[in-house]
Amino acid sequence: MADQLPLAHIKVLDLTLARAGPTCVRHLADWGADVIRVEPPSTGGEEISGARDGFDFQNLHRNKRAIRLDLKSPEGHAAFLRLAADADVVVENMRSEVKHRLRISYDDLRPANPRLVYASISGFGQDGPYGKRAGVDQIAQGMGGLMSITGLPGQGPVRVGIPIADLTAGTLLALGVMLALFDRERTGQGKWVTTSLLEAQVFMLDFQATRWLMAGEVAGQAGNDHPTGIPTGVFPTSDGHINIAAASARLWERFADTIGRPDWKSVEGWQNQAGRSAARHAINAAIAEETRRRPSDHWIELFEAAGIPCGPINTIDRVFEDPQVRHLGIVRTVTHPRLGEERLVGSPLNLSGVPKDIRTPTPEAGADTEAVLRGYGYGEAEIADLKQRGIV
Repeated sequence: MADQLPLAHIKVLDLTLARAGPTCVRHLADWGADVIRVEPPSTGGEEISGARDGFDFQNLHRNKRAIRLDLKSPEGHAAFLRLAADADVVVENMRSEVKHRLRISYDDLRPANPRLVYASISGFGQDGPYGKRAGVDQIAQGMGGLMSITGLPGQGPVRVGIPIADLTAGTLLALGVMLALFDRERTGQGKWVTTSLLEAQVFMLDFQATRWLMAGEVAGQAGNDHPTGIPTGVFPTSDGHINIAAASARLWERFADTIGRPDWKSVEGWQNQAGRSAARHAINAAIAEETRRRPSDHWIELFEAAGIPCGPINTIDRVFEDPQVRHLGIVRTVTHPRLGEERLVGSPLNLSGVPKDIRTPTPEAGADTEAVLRGYGYGEAEIADLKQRGIV
């Protein structure tokens, strides 16, 4: 099946750790790239902690092969250079100085492989005043402004419930890899593609960023209310809460009729977006007074029939019970030889006529070391010697 996938002809060396880098590589692996994950020789810590068997690691590293290689040793470094000379892509998210110390930076690898696309994620950029700092998702959420606009007004800074800077940076780097590979078709030359958690987070501020850049407005916390489109937010029902979005003039009038309050259409100041924004609290209170009289399903059915965007607020278990989520088939299963059947989140992308099942589970550490080295010309005696000396 891998031969049918769009990236089946691409060879990737994966030097990534944590989440942002592996997110990038997961995109490439899911769409058929031959990914070799390079990990250091065993120290016992990973196996003792059980991290490799955890849901996070298993979800991040499927569809890959795995080798162990001591990049600090001359022999391990030489083996890596042999792999890199034949690779299309190398992905790493080390601190900026580490790859130079290990002599596996873009400048180190490019002379032997000018077609190489070298992809890097850092916390704050490859250079500059913060270039040497370590970066993690929550730090980027704070420095990138997201925590200042998340949460209820006056609540104080709140992190988003997923590692959004990591996930965004990884996804953007995968896009950058695609751009570089596409450009290589034209030029015959590879590129060094970089992004950072901070850049990704600032990018994700989107219209909140341009509110400041163009209008000088500093956004604050708006809680569950949309910052500019009123009414859009969370409203109580007799058995929970729902989301409603009826911000446009057309939707506002239809919403007032559907909820049984046509008189709202003639309330002074409620007829346009600026007026509704100024009267946000009064409008939200009026809507809540109505919606709390009936259960969520009643309102969702009523508003959906009228073409008004609305929906439940699901806990994660209910997300995967949702009939549309089931229909989309984003949950994929794969059988791990030791852990059994695993249910994982598949790719959110769909290409007509192209399968997107998870082909192989996350490999055991070093599972493919010998096979990979044989494929690059190492003999059995050489491999045995490298193993005996702890280099692989």
